[in-house]
Parts: sequence; C-alpha cells; structure tokens
Amino acid sequence: MIQPADIVKSIVIDDTTLRDGEQSAGVSFSVTEKQQIATQLVAMGIPELEIGIPSMGAEERESIQAIVDMGLEARLLVWSRMHAQDLLACRKLKVDLVDLSIPISDQQISNKLNKSRSWVLASIERHVNAALDMGFNVCVGGEDSSRADQDFLLQVVETAQRAGAERFRFADTVGIMEPFTTLTQVQRICRNSDLDIEMHAHDDLGLATANSFAAALGGATHINTTVNGLGERAGNAALEEVVLGLVQLYGYELNISLEHYASLSQLVSKASGRYPGWQKSIVGEGVFTHEAGIHVDGLLKDVRNYQGVDPKILGREHKLILGKHSGSQAVVHAYAKMGLAVSRQQAADILEQVRQHVAATKHVPDEFLLKSFYEQLAITKAAVVYG
Repeated sequence: MIQPADIVKSIVIDDTTLRDGEQSAGVSFSVTEKQQIATQLVAMGIPELEIGIPSMGAEERESIQAIVDMGLEARLLVWSRMHAQDLLACRKLKVDLVDLSIPISDQQISNKLNKSRSWVLASIERHVNAALDMGFNVCVGGEDSSRADQDFLLQVVETAQRAGAERFRFADTVGIMEPFTTLTQVQRICRNSDLDIEMHAHDDLGLATANSFAAALGGATHINTTVNGLGERAGNAALEEVVLGLVQLYGYELNISLEHYASLSQLVSKASGRYPGWQKSIVGEGVFTHEAGIHVDGLLKDVRNYQGVDPKILGREHKLILGKHSGSQAVVHAYAKMGLAVSRQQAADILEQVRQHVAATKHVPDEFLLKSFYEQLAITKAAVVYG
C-alpha cells in the first residue's frame, strides 16, 4: 500500500460545506443553520472552515460575521475572486485567511477572463500583497488547476509564494482528475514549492474522494471536503469518506471523531434539501443493513466476517432485515430479538410468507407484520392439531 509522503504525518481538513456546499444548485442555508453546522463541525474536530463569499452582499457578510462572533476553535476562511472589489468586501471581516481564486487554465484565462497568462501572474502578485496589507493570511486558489499547463501551474505557485501566500489550492474545478495523475501532479508541485498545498476535488466522475487520497499521499497538507459530498454539480469530496479513509486506509492521525456524524449529516440534509441515497457510503440509511442469508449467518457468527467499516465508529450499528434473500437463521434471530422462539421448520414457513410479502409489496415486513406471521402459524398449527 502507498504510504503518505514522509513530510506529511497528518493533514488538515478544510471543510467548505458552508461555501462550496451551499453553492449546490438551489441550496440556501439560514444564518442559524450555518451556525449549527459550524458548531457541529468544530465539535467533531474539524480545524478549518470555509464559511462564505463576502462579495455576495451584506446579508452574506452578516452571516459570516455571525459565525466569526461565535468564537469557535477553528481557523475560518472566506472565498474571494482575485478582484479588488471582492477583496474590499472581505476587509472588515475578522477571518483568519482569504482564498483568492483565479483561473489558471488557458481555457478559462482566454474564454472566461479574456486575459493572458502574464495578466494572471501580475494579478496574483498585486492582490496577494493587497490582502496581506489588510492583515489576512492568503491562500491562492488555482481555479481549473487540473486543466492548466503544468509548467504554467508551477509559475503560478512560484508567484504566489514569492508574493507572500501561505497556501495554494489545487482545484479540480470540473472534476476530470483521476488518482494516478493527481498523485504525480501534487508530488511535482511539492517538489518545486514550500507552500502548503490544498486539494479541492469535485465528484463529476465519482473520484473526488480517491483524488483527495492521492493528493494526501503526494504531499498535500490540506483537503477540502463537504458534509455528504454536497456541492456544485456532482458535489465535492465527502467529509465522512475522506476522514474515515485517511484514518482507516492510511493511518493518518486527524483527531476527528465521527461518533455523532449521523446528526451532522441529517442537519445538512435537512438544511440543504439534499438527502443522501439509501446506499450512500458511510451516511446512507442502508449501508449497515443486511438481508442476504450467507451474510447474515456470517455476521451472527462474527461481525468481522462481513464488516469493512465498523458502524460503532459512526455511532451506528448493523441492522438485519428479513427479505427475499434471507435464510432461516436470520428468521430465528429476528424472532428471538422479539422474545419469540421459532423452530427451524417454523422459520422456513415464515420465510415463505416473508418472500411472498416482499414480492407483492416491494417492502420488507415490519415487526408488527412479522408477529402476525407468527400468530398465523400458531393458528394453522392449532387447526391441524384439533381438526
């Protein structure tokens, strides 16, 4: 297994649920919801939060300041275009760092900005200095880094470092990266710069988490995440996947607790109106639910037989349900939990009723219905005995 770069023994999670997460189409958090989300993120140990876009207007700035005024034990960031007016909008906000973002791919430099590479480099030097003069620490955000000319990318990073920035954000803005290229590109940046490097991955190809891992292994010092993977288009790297994966797969020490993550996931789901799918990794309602007979039998003998992620880490537990693919052992177990003893033959008879019910309704039977199956079985047995 690839191990983290020697220079990086830990990594900083910079969660952007309150900025890029809220940029998901149709999503709008209230100030109270933002404060609640920020509070839970910090309580679980997230050390950095990107909390808004000051240039959006007075209401956005008020919500940012409301979070600042909470005195949370986390570093707070805001996002800004590399533009004088945008930077002025940040001026009175007592945040720790501003991310000054500018396109660095020829595609966007030419067709979005109608500018040149030299203009981009000059803008970085000018605006980083202006932000420093305002008292901010600075991250230079390389929008569309994944499509940038790689030599020019290094020029951008060099210019940012020379101007006084402390961090460079490698943004896979349109979600086209894959882990092998991400690894080599981040390694190349790290070899040629002393800046902190942050990975900002989008999930258009379903690879945001994998690309975040690759960036970490390549030497990145910071990873952007969002709760439930919320964000533009297909979303960002999911906080729960990145944190659990870095710890479980690569041995990072993040000091982040996921014990109450279900509460945070539900809060963000409700506030955004975007609910994870039933089988969404880590947070989906069904990811610790088991039906197939061979799996249930194995779990009952030793949970490690079919457990890749321990649900206790997330304050959850395995759930066994009865359905089409269940076996008799699962039936016996289910009824034992209800305080009812059934024989193997009774279990087989009940299982037939379960399968008929699922086929007809597309739903698994609840406890009330399971008890009715048991009662029907008893009635049938009595009728046979007494004629």
